[in-house]
Amino acid sequence: MLEWLVALCVVILVVLIWPGYTYFSAERQRDAVLQGLGFSQQVAKEKTGRCVSDRHGSDGGQPACVEAVTGEKTCTAGLICKPSALANYLLKHCRTFSNYSPCVGRTWRASAFLQSVYEACWPYESPVQFVRDNLQLSDDGLVALDWAVPSYQKRRRTSSHSTSPVLLIIPNSFGKITRNVLKLCEMALSHGYLPAVFNRRSHNGTPLTTLKLQQFGDPADLREAVRYIRYRQPAGRLYAVSESSGSGLLLSYLGECGSSSYVTAAVCLSPVFRCQSWFENGLCWPLQWALVLYQKICLSRYRTVLGETMQTDTLFSSCSLRGLEEALFCQTGHVGSTPAAPTGSSSNTAGAWDVYWERNEPLRDVDEVAIPVLSVCARDDPVRGDTQSTIPLELFETNPHFFLLLTDRGGHCGFSTQSEESAGALGAVGSVAAPNSGMQSHGANWSHRALLEFFRATTDFFNAEERAKQLAARRRGLGGGAIGRVFRHRSVSTCKRVPACSHNIHAIYNWQRSYTR
Repeated sequence: MLEWLVALCVVILVVLIWPGYTYFSAERQRDAVLQGLGFSQQVAKEKTGRCVSDRHGSDGGQPACVEAVTGEKTCTAGLICKPSALANYLLKHCRTFSNYSPCVGRTWRASAFLQSVYEACWPYESPVQFVRDNLQLSDDGLVALDWAVPSYQKRRRTSSHSTSPVLLIIPNSFGKITRNVLKLCEMALSHGYLPAVFNRRSHNGTPLTTLKLQQFGDPADLREAVRYIRYRQPAGRLYAVSESSGSGLLLSYLGECGSSSYVTAAVCLSPVFRCQSWFENGLCWPLQWALVLYQKICLSRYRTVLGETMQTDTLFSSCSLRGLEEALFCQTGHVGSTPAAPTGSSSNTAGAWDVYWERNEPLRDVDEVAIPVLSVCARDDPVRGDTQSTIPLELFETNPHFFLLLTDRGGHCGFSTQSEESAGALGAVGSVAAPNSGMQSHGANWSHRALLEFFRATTDFFNAEERAKQLAARRRGLGGGAIGRVFRHRSVSTCKRVPACSHNIHAIYNWQRSYTR
């Protein structure tokens, strides 16, 4: 008990001292990062109050990065992408991209560290409840889909004939349902989406029925979950959002499935791109200590059964994220892992570690991604690390499917704004007067508004594109009446719905209702 008390005092001391140090050195670091990224310090202002940086792409053509601000001194948010018709459409219609006003001054919300911890750990009294579907996979494993529903809604399930779009939310790789995820579910419901949170094996109360855990970038379980969603809601479009390290799973899925992903558009909030380096370099010790402790607590209930396939002593004595990942997936005898050499051979252990990331690195099949993907990142992210070495800028400048919304401030999944500060967003949630009035969320997160606007803009863009093709076909007399119906499954190689028999063989699901906050 004394050890826990000392550890708690140390954490509190670090939380109080670390943000102050980072805040006072933020301006110098920001200038260095800007120069490293190649952003020019001279900005051409437009009549509308926006500014356009003169950073050009590698081809020396049109600007690859356009930044817009509400103030007049500095650019606080910028869209980095390859010039295209879709990019121009997003810059014109996504006004949220240019309306980011981060908290500045002597407030805790101006600290990247504090606002990141706040969004990840602080409890949130949300009016959203969840209805759980336990999905049995082809190998008898279980994953769970938590469907968000308003507390005032009497009907707990949505009809399969509903045309409402489905928003698939992938939490971080540690399974923690954060305040950020709950606020996203609430805002998505208010905009007519059907949010569904994907829980991996053993995460968030999901029973572990097999000795197999899901590897970091293995999309097999997510693929079966997406097929089930399409079977249950065949008439609605599917969008996907990932948070933090959960972006590794989403990017792996989009890369492996390519044009058969069933997803119309996707967004990654504060993603971790170079995951092997992220595990190897580690985080600052307070964050790494907290994440390691949380993961050990979640795995401790399965210590006996996991001992049949791995060395649990090594697992629970690990002090780093890399040590935990190696103990889980790179040891001899683990189901589905590459056999490693006997203990003591460091070279063979390192070889198994490299082989593991050859199969799980999120960007391994990035060229196969066939849908628009927006990544929302902050330069002062304390979890992801240094901007220059952790964000693959060349990917966004050369691949027309990837867009990077980069901000000066925001922390890790924080993105606190001055409006939130003035509204006092310490859990204040709007009340609902009537079921028909919808849900009103005070102090809505800027990144959530940006991603929903991105989904709307991409949908409108491709709808207009299909209408133009249909009109051109009619003018040619080819009878293009059926062309306009292709967009709903535009990212799918075949438009046929998955047969029920195939679904029952590969993904037999058990209904289980649970209402949690």
